Amino acid sequence: MLKPENMFSEQDKKRIAEAVREAEQRTSGEIVPYVVGRSDTYPEAWLRAGLLLAFLVLFLFALVDMGTDLWLPFGYAESGVLVILAFGIGALLTAYVPALKRVFVPGGMLQQRVDERAALAFVDEEVFNTRERTGILIFISLFERRVRILGDSGINALVKQDEWDAIVQLIVDAIRNGVPAEGMLEAIWKCGELLERSGVEIRPDDVNELDDRVRFSDT
Repeated sequence: MLKPENMFSEQDKKRIAEAVREAEQRTSGEIVPYVVGRSDTYPEAWLRAGLLLAFLVLFLFALVDMGTDLWLPFGYAESGVLVILAFGIGALLTAYVPALKRVFVPGGMLQQRVDERAALAFVDEEVFNTRERTGILIFISLFERRVRILGDSGINALVKQDEWDAIVQLIVDAIRNGVPAEGMLEAIWKCGELLERSGVEIRPDDVNELDDRVRFSDT
């Protein structure tokens, strides 16, 4: 799986930081780009995969034994060992094949874990700690292939959810097209426009309250 810090080139990282600076020069808002490798380890996935493969092997043995005249070349003890081995293979596959792991995690659970991780990033990066409560977190979780935008209370009261959703879709489409940096840049510009259009005006004594760089975390 792609490491978060490798999602953007060094030049892209500089461009993103500059885009944040430019967007914040027009308003009193603060924009924080954040990329994580995954929002959770999903221990449920390996258990589900292991149980499913073990059940399929056991079902196959039963089907052959009851539905055909074939004699299996092993007894109950060997069958038990093979079922346990199938469980282990299913569990290991989910550990090393991210696409397979996603299959065994319900979509609702993926979204919930991303929401929780984004909320934690919002607190850890102190996006809430701005004078006008106008911080914005642009959060990308790579394993789950989910994007969340969290605005603080000062901006959420002025921006409709469908406006945030449109910016999220910009990033999703850019990642699918293999140009994640362009998606992030456009999202930052759009956030700046939203802040400006919503009347979040820059004050004469405005200062840069949060670092402009894009943040990365494996988890």
